[in-house]
This record gives sequence, structure tokens and C-alpha cells, in this order.
Amino acid sequence: MCGVVGMVAKSNVNQSIYDALTVLQHRGQDAAGMMTFGNGRFNQRKGNGLVSDVFRQHHMDRLVGNIGIGHCRYPTAGGTSAALAQPFYVNTPYGIALAHNGNLTNAQDLMREVFQSDLRHVNTDSDSEVMLNVFAHELQKIGKLRPTHEDVFAAVEAVHRRCSGGYAVVAMVANYGVVGFRDPHGIRPLVYGKRETERGAEYMIASESVALSALGFERVDDVKPGQAVFINALGELSLYQSERTAKYTPCIFEHVYFARPDSIIDDISVYKSRLRMGERLADKIMKIRPDHDIDVVIPIPDTSRVSAQVLAHRLDVKFREGLIKNRYIGRTFIMPGQSVRKKSVRQKLNAIELEFKDKNVLLVDDSIVRGTTSCEIIQMAREAGAKNVYIASAAPPVRYPNVYGIDMPSADELIAHGRSVDEVRQKIGADWLVYQDIDDLVACAREGNPDIEQFDCSVFNGEYITGDIDNQYLDELHERRNDASKIKEEKNQHSVKHESAVVDLYNDAT
Repeated sequence: MCGVVGMVAKSNVNQSIYDALTVLQHRGQDAAGMMTFGNGRFNQRKGNGLVSDVFRQHHMDRLVGNIGIGHCRYPTAGGTSAALAQPFYVNTPYGIALAHNGNLTNAQDLMREVFQSDLRHVNTDSDSEVMLNVFAHELQKIGKLRPTHEDVFAAVEAVHRRCSGGYAVVAMVANYGVVGFRDPHGIRPLVYGKRETERGAEYMIASESVALSALGFERVDDVKPGQAVFINALGELSLYQSERTAKYTPCIFEHVYFARPDSIIDDISVYKSRLRMGERLADKIMKIRPDHDIDVVIPIPDTSRVSAQVLAHRLDVKFREGLIKNRYIGRTFIMPGQSVRKKSVRQKLNAIELEFKDKNVLLVDDSIVRGTTSCEIIQMAREAGAKNVYIASAAPPVRYPNVYGIDMPSADELIAHGRSVDEVRQKIGADWLVYQDIDDLVACAREGNPDIEQFDCSVFNGEYITGDIDNQYLDELHERRNDASKIKEEKNQHSVKHESAVVDLYNDAT
């Protein structure tokens, strides 16, 4: 999962894009980047690390221009090399930069097409760079010295035709403006807003509405599935709706875990979705364990807090903050290697003993993915003196890999894959385990926008809405993205980081 932002303003956009990226930092802590256009040139800074680590004052001083895009990344494909930080750019046609959130499910086929048919070179294994070259090729085919917004939209339409998967994109065309577009299913989120200034209107496109509100922009609307939004250099906005729009099926895991609770996604309040998740989960507990002996409800910080609060209220049980989080540790389920995750859980959370000692504790989490965090926290609760440790998940069992931009790559690394609820309970060491029902989860999100009839729930039910995922694809994905492959990739990157890229290109050519 990544965060993207694009902006056209009446003055330099560098500070606004920096601020927006810090607000979107929860979507990716691996790398960050920004590209602006000013004085006839692209200006770029990107690298590994948090937004505050990547950008220093001397970088900001060089990032001049009233047009720009930014990106914060965590890797779902490829490694963690600084070369994979976004935005990517190409010089022809016009000069185009692009930042992307999501995953292309036909990236390997596109890589071959781009080389063999489009006669373009892709320098990394990033599907974002592939998409950039597809977009650039389609825009170049138009063959105009000065493209119009209709030409940009025609290129976006061709991207929809050629690219499959989940994607939300911002791209900047030198001298002309910024375009944002979303996959025809609307899997990955994208929103745009407007800010009035003395010099005129300014526009921003971002992954979540919280980036808009934090910078004083008024949310205008979500970018609809298959829709494109173009803001030219003068600050004029145009919309285009692709004829290839499929059934509106946004990713429900945004509401479970990824998005900030103060965001509005697809006209749905993430905060209210999580409130309803807590209510539904409490109702299920009352139904299957009306005589429960829960003394205290404790959230596993931070995403589950909203659901846990309303769950405790509905059960008429005390709500307590029994786990204190170190906010300088990244999200553990995206870290490669079980041993690294276990160590990070202990560094990330610490138990307040008095909230656990001699009590029957219900821990509430937003979801249980690999089970590493749950197992370690349950052990921490026992070490703090809990009599019994129960756990409730606001989401159903995660049993299938995600292929649309969330790093849940390998089925055999998902604790619920091929296991019953009781087998998972035993595996993580809980005295009792309850999951949200999938119908209840969908109802919690859909209540905010009844026009959305279906959500992408593939991690729960294995139903991949793009229709191009088979066992062969999942097997190949497993080989590229399981823990062993990631650790090997990290070692390879460290061992070759000082070698010349020119040598690699020469070797490939010969």
C-alpha cells in the first residue's frame, strides 16, 4: 500500500506536498519522493525512509514549481532499493512523472509488451514504472506537439485497456498539468479537493481525504472507478469517465486497517465503519457467549481502538488502554521474516500490568494476518498476569493473498489459511477467539454508501474481482513475495548496491 498526492497551485507546491505526505505516512514508511515542475525543468528528490528523513531544507529549496506529485511507499513488488522509490519519470513525450498506489496483475506481460512492441526500456522491476511507460507510449502515439486534456484522457483510456489490477495514479506532464485516475473497479482509493486563494483556485488529488482537510482543501469528490481528473497548469479542472468502468468494488481492507479513521473514502466515513464493526462484533459475542466472563476490553493499538470502544460499551464491560505503543516502530505485518516481526512486536508494545493482572481480558484487533503479533501479545498478556486471554478480530479470517496492492503475498504465511477458527486459536495461544462475519463486515462499510453493492473481499473469500487470477499466478506470486524471497532480495541488494548500473545494462544487452 502506498500514498500518492498531486497538486496544481498558484505558488510553490513543495511544502504542501511534503505536508500531505506526512499525513499519508501510515500508507507507507519504506520510501518517499517528490517531483515538481518549475522554470521549465523537473525537480526531484526521493529516497528510502520516512518523509521527514528523505526531505531536508536544501532539498526543499530545489523543489520549486507550482505543479508537483509525491509518493510514500511500502513495497508489494520488487525490493526496497532506493531506485524503486517513486515518482518515476520519462523524458519523452513531453516529460512525464508518475506515482502509483496498487498492483498490476498483468505486470509481467506488460513488461514484455513495453519492450517488444512499444520499444521502451524499463529500468526496474516496479509495475509503476511499467505503467508509466504504457501511459507515455499511448500519449506519444497521439503525435501532437501540444496535447489537450482530451489527449491525456485518451492515453488514460488506453491504460485502462492495457493494465489490469488495482491502481490509483497521479501523473504530471511537463508544462501541462497533473492527471489522477483510478482503476475501472475502484479498488484503490483516490480523492480530489479544492482550495480557494486570493490568486485563484488550487487543486489537490490524494489517496485519502485526510490529506485534503489537513491542508485546508475542501473535498470535492472521490475519483470514480475508471474516471480521470486533469488539472492544467492554469488550475482548470476537467473530468473524464472511461467507458470501461466495471462494477464499483472498492477494497474493504481500507476500512478495516489501512485508512485513517478521519478519512472519507467512497463517501464512507472510515470512523463510522469501524464503529459499526465494533457493534456487530459485540452482537456476535452476545449471541454465542451470552454468559461471557470478560472483565476488560483492551484494544491492540491503534487501528482497532474505535471498534474496541464501542464493543466494550455494547457489552457493558470496562474499556482500558492496556497496551502502550512505541510510535517509532513501523507496521509489523509488512516486515520481512517472522523473527523480525516478533522482535518488533516487543519493541512496539508494552503491557500495563495492572490492567491485566487477575482479569479475563478480551483483546480486540482490526484483523489477524500472519498471527505473529497476536501470538506475542497474548503471551505478553499472560506474563502481565491475565487469568484468561480472549481475542476478537473486527475482520473475518484472512485466508488468501492480496494481489491488488496489499502485502499479503503468500497463503501459507497467513495463519487462517487452511485452518479452522479453533485451530487458529490454538496456534496463537488464546483461550477463546471470535472473528467478524464477512456479511457483517460488508454491511458495516456499505451502510455508509448503499450505492456500492460489492466490495473487494478477496483476502477473506478468495474471489478476485478482476477475473484474471488463477493458481499459476498465485504460485508465481508466492515465489516472488514470500518471506524467504524477500530476505534473499534484501541480501542481493546489499551485495550489489555499489556496482555500476551501466555494467548491468551492458550485460543484459549482450
